Amino acid sequence: MVGRADASFRFLVESLPRLLLLSVESHLKPMVEFLESIGVRQGSLGKVLLLFPPIIFCNIEEIKRKISALEKVGAVDNDVGKMVLKYPWVLSTSIMNNYEQILSFFNAEKVPKMDVDRAIRRWPHLLGCSTSKLKLMVDQFGELGVGNKKLAKVIIKSPHLLLQRPQEFLKIVTFLEDLGFNQGTVGEILCRCPEIFATSIERTLKRKLEFLAGFGVYGDHFPRVIKKYPELLVSDVERTLLPRVNYLMEIGLSQRDIAFMVRRFSPLLGYSIDEVLKPKLEFLVNTMEKPVTDIVDYPRYFSYSLEKKIKPRFWVLKGRNIACSLKDMLGKNDEEFAAEFMDDGRTIIPSSSAHQETVM
Repeated sequence: MVGRADASFRFLVESLPRLLLLSVESHLKPMVEFLESIGVRQGSLGKVLLLFPPIIFCNIEEIKRKISALEKVGAVDNDVGKMVLKYPWVLSTSIMNNYEQILSFFNAEKVPKMDVDRAIRRWPHLLGCSTSKLKLMVDQFGELGVGNKKLAKVIIKSPHLLLQRPQEFLKIVTFLEDLGFNQGTVGEILCRCPEIFATSIERTLKRKLEFLAGFGVYGDHFPRVIKKYPELLVSDVERTLLPRVNYLMEIGLSQRDIAFMVRRFSPLLGYSIDEVLKPKLEFLVNTMEKPVTDIVDYPRYFSYSLEKKIKPRFWVLKGRNIACSLKDMLGKNDEEFAAEFMDDGRTIIPSSSAHQETVM
């Protein structure tokens, strides 16, 4: 079960020799079967045993009582197994005793119990953290204007951030400030993409900036690009960013074109090639009969729904023999669009299910 009999099992025996007195049939097998029943797969049992050896001596009824205590945080079905795998010490009685203190602490910070429980289910390690340590990080968030409802959003998205060392967190804050962000904007980035603050500056953040600079998005552009799409800093270069840049080059755009587009609309690099970029480009070229270069001037084109906005508006314009730029076609709200292109402004824009003949 431990997976490495030569080393791990010997370690267990040396630490807990009385485990050799346990019955395989009446104790160990029932324990294993119960853990599997709550979602701990056999291949992961070794991790649980090595990280929380006392469980080996618990009988089934003891384990069940400890599992039932997790209901306090709203853990049901597979939640329990996932929590045990992430942090086997949740099966310790003392850990659950800390729950009430944690709940009281966040209640004082006006974070709803529902959000605290959700954060704990995602990152059960919080149950092993003292409130004094939690306060250190919450105070750091407060310095950036992140509290109450905003705090709830952060701990739901990245609960592990609460266990970070304040000095490590401040390094990320300083890094972003050096790029040109003030504290308020850093706080906004924290709320939107808190995982940035748990990354490595050298291995993650700087690497993304180097990637951007490689095709023409330089230092002066970083604040605008990152503020618009902070998720870029935690996107995988090889699997996410580079394939999108390569795709845009394959359809005929230059690096200079792509750099111009990213500077104007950085979420571009977050869109799926197959689900967003490709179908919208195919409609642009094949149906709208516009050149690919039109998206250079208006990269926000990719942010609009193909079925709910792009197609309906195109067929309206097509039916009235009106030619206009992508920005004029999509940048207006429905009332503005109707007022300019649809007679008295009261005509209803057809849904995407309407055919061209119906619109015309």
